[in-house]
Amino acid sequence: MEKLITEFSFGLFFWHSLIFIGLIFLLKKFAWKPILDAVEERDNSIKKAISSAENARKEMETLKEDNSRILKEARIERDRLLKDAKKTKEELIDNAKEEAKLEAHKIINQANLSIENEKKLAIKELKNQVSLISMQIAEKVIKKELDNTNKQEEFLNKLIDETNI
Repeated sequence: MEKLITEFSFGLFFWHSLIFIGLIFLLKKFAWKPILDAVEERDNSIKKAISSAENARKEMETLKEDNSRILKEARIERDRLLKDAKKTKEELIDNAKEEAKLEAHKIINQANLSIENEKKLAIKELKNQVSLISMQIAEKVIKKELDNTNKQEEFLNKLIDETNI
């Protein structure tokens, strides 16, 4: 019986091994290849995804550096524009002050000229009035003095003597 069991065991082992080898052959032919292809495809897609993620990370770093550089340049440009605007403002204020001073001097000079002209005109008018009044007084004095014919002759003689000198 032992022999039978051993033969049976050996036969069973043989058939199991044969079935196992056939199953491995069938699995290799029909299942392993598609499974390995799917695993390899999955592996390739994971590698591509990792590569894409790495490229995206590098691109993000590049964009970040570009953004930092652009932001830095924008700040520099802003500072330059603000400096230029401040300089222009100061120049405009200085120019306006200078123009205001020149205009004030011009107005003051014109006012002084006008005052001087008015003063000369007033003095001239005053001289004219003084000379008119003096002539009127002299006329009255001469009339009074020359009412007398003797005095007229004396006066004429005196004038003639003075002109002959």
